[in-house]
Amino acid sequence: MSEQPGREDLVKWKAAKPSNYFIALPDLVSVLELRMGRPLETSFIDDLSAFGATVATIIEPAVQLLERNREFPKLRPYDELGQRIDEIEFHPAQTRAASAAWASGLLATPLDFHGAFEVATKFLLLSHVGEGGQACPIVCTIGLRRAVEHHGSDELRDRYLPGLVNSDANVALRGSQFLTEVQGGSDVGANVAEALPDLEVPGAWRIRGEKWFCSVADADLFAVTARPDNAAPGTKGLACFLIPRTLDGVTPNGFRLRRLKDKLGTRALASAEIDFDDALAWPIGELHDGFKIAVTELLNTSRWLNAVGSAGIMSRAFLEASSFAHHREAFGEKVVSFPAVREQLAIIKSETAAAMASTFALTQFVAKIDEHNASESDVEIHRFLVNANKYVTSIAASDVVHRAIEVLGGNGTIEDFSPLPRLYRDAVVFESWEGTHNVLCAQVYRDSVRLGLVGSVLSWVEDELAQLDNPDAKYPNIVLNSLGDLRDRLARSVQDPEYAAKHFRRQLTALMDVVQAACLLREADAPGSGPGKKAIARFFVRRHLIASRTDGEPKWTKLIDRVLDSESCEDQTSEDISDDDEEDDPTV
Repeated sequence: MSEQPGREDLVKWKAAKPSNYFIALPDLVSVLELRMGRPLETSFIDDLSAFGATVATIIEPAVQLLERNREFPKLRPYDELGQRIDEIEFHPAQTRAASAAWASGLLATPLDFHGAFEVATKFLLLSHVGEGGQACPIVCTIGLRRAVEHHGSDELRDRYLPGLVNSDANVALRGSQFLTEVQGGSDVGANVAEALPDLEVPGAWRIRGEKWFCSVADADLFAVTARPDNAAPGTKGLACFLIPRTLDGVTPNGFRLRRLKDKLGTRALASAEIDFDDALAWPIGELHDGFKIAVTELLNTSRWLNAVGSAGIMSRAFLEASSFAHHREAFGEKVVSFPAVREQLAIIKSETAAAMASTFALTQFVAKIDEHNASESDVEIHRFLVNANKYVTSIAASDVVHRAIEVLGGNGTIEDFSPLPRLYRDAVVFESWEGTHNVLCAQVYRDSVRLGLVGSVLSWVEDELAQLDNPDAKYPNIVLNSLGDLRDRLARSVQDPEYAAKHFRRQLTALMDVVQAACLLREADAPGSGPGKKAIARFFVRRHLIASRTDGEPKWTKLIDRVLDSESCEDQTSEDISDDDEEDDPTV
């Protein structure tokens, strides 16, 4: 009996899926070269390509198996003798995925300019599987490594850094960070876990209290905040401590896992509620710097890489939806030929490109700071972007995956048909990971009032546009006009808290639209970028910065074609998509 034509199309679709996510992202090299300021070395490209293949052929199948069979972490509180062990058991597929991820060297990169881009790019590739039980442990380990390397005592660095940078998952030390408490949530200043000096071990402390949301509950090292006796209230009184999981290799170090969290997404990741009862700990840095260390090293690392992960999820969603639309037939035509589907795919592609553009721009500032080559303005822009960019990219990721599911129709909701249900669940969790939207917007607002960040950001956007070959062209001017429209409203928000409480979140969203548009125009103007990237930039500008009237307007459809049809884009000359071509466009 022959196969039905529709099933044959699906078989071809499955066979056409990428075996290397790096190769599936042809624009990635030019983006990296723009932000790194130099051509990529062949060895770096080869390393990224090798990991792109590893993610597609080893990590993705392992994660797919875990999700398909619901092989999620399980708590084993006692051993066979009834002794408390608080272990978490994983399926062997989890171990295979971890071994492949750690072997990439992602955890071993130096904290310098190149290292920041290597981490971001490899994490982008890894996130094509979603969180997968690996992304969060890697982020937390990187954050703890940064805290120990930058602020830890010589003893802490000597004892733990070799394990934190080891590329062998079987012997490496995995890090985690436990800040949230049940009464506080995002209000970390309400934390009540206490720290008391240990009377026997010099320099050590004992931690008592409960932590409410502890991802990577199986980690070897915990970074926690706790309040020393007689410390100030609020965040100023919090210190940052490192707690080893065990002191003898077996017995839990003064903690008990109350239960594992049954989460909407990131289900291969062990998240728990943990009680600490005189856990032995060592301070990371000075006690009075604890909250600052937690924010700059732990939270900011997570927020930076959360945005990278959101971009990876979006990229995978586009690959799945675009390929499906090219293979699936309905009403006698390929699905990709329907205008409504094409517009959805163009939105997915442009939002993905925008997330990558702003996130690799942020990575440039991370890299400068790590290289100790950042200006005061660079530090201010980083402080703004690390929060604002996480906010907008996480929202965009959920929207993009939802749109991709729509392209697949009912098939898009089937767990073992495609990764889209998994990616959607993970994207929703990414939205709350290290700060809900309102918390991040409030943080950006406080920083803007206290440190005057907005001026530095506006100047940076203007500088991005000034570096274009033709900064006076139509689309750069649209972005500049949008920036000008925002300037007075942002200034009013900084001066008027009551006004800001009602309007700043929308203003921040609009400002990030401008940031992403400027970054996309820079990428479109960079060497190695073809007309396809220019079409993406223009599509994003027109969708976000112009009140478009697209009904019955043929040039809107023409621009969608340029976004999606990469082969025809490559054949177009610059004159084909010049500013003059749209001089009479009623949407511009």
